[in-house]
Amino acid sequence: MTKNDQDNQIHQPVDKDSHSREEQNIKDKSLTANPGDRIADEPQSVEEKAQQVAVDILDITGEHVTVPTYFVVENPDGEKKALHHVKDAEEISDVIRQARMDEEGNRIWW
Repeated sequence: MTKNDQDNQIHQPVDKDSHSREEQNIKDKSLTANPGDRIADEPQSVEEKAQQVAVDILDITGEHVTVPTYFVVENPDGEKKALHHVKDAEEISDVIRQARMDEEGNRIWW
């Protein structure tokens, strides 16, 4: 590398040793893209989970978008269950598919 190449290099501030910093690195905090995606460390009731919002924002078209953190579903036995919109996405899809089936198990298209 010539001296001219060295002068034209872009230098960005980066941590050389992330363990020597007193403040915790953002990567070590286990944050998600949306703060509403986080699952509480302490147990919560279904009612408490039902009140949490993952996304509450205007989208690019100006439409207001609200996404709950948990989708509350009721099992056939009447038990209510809070499904996390990311962690339990597959189970949420299964519930949606079941909702679109008739008594004989045939898919209902609208």
